[in-house]
Amino acid sequence: MSEKKHHSHHFHHHKEVKPAGEMTKKDYEKQVKHHKHLEHVGKLGAVAAVTVARHEKHMAKKDPENAHKHKIKEEIAATVAVGSIGFAIHEHHQKKEAKKEKQSAFGKKHHLF
Repeated sequence: MSEKKHHSHHFHHHKEVKPAGEMTKKDYEKQVKHHKHLEHVGKLGAVAAVTVARHEKHMAKKDPENAHKHKIKEEIAATVAVGSIGFAIHEHHQKKEAKKEKQSAFGKKHHLF
């Protein structure tokens, strides 16, 4: 009997990276674009988490009966915001590294003006 494995496609899959000697200029550009996209996702996540934290802080003042619950949610959202910022910074550095690799492999682009 042959059993087929079913894989969930809900999460990001890491693509196999080609060795530096086999990468084309387009591969490097895709890598830079990928890290730029993930950097933006991290920034967006940070903005969303800060928004939730501020909302929960407001709700803690507005709803004193459940203030403790709102303060806990506020702290969780603030922690998520810090994590998202860290992720965005990490991706920014990955993007810079990918740009450096592209320049070292293909030379720097020269502009006339």
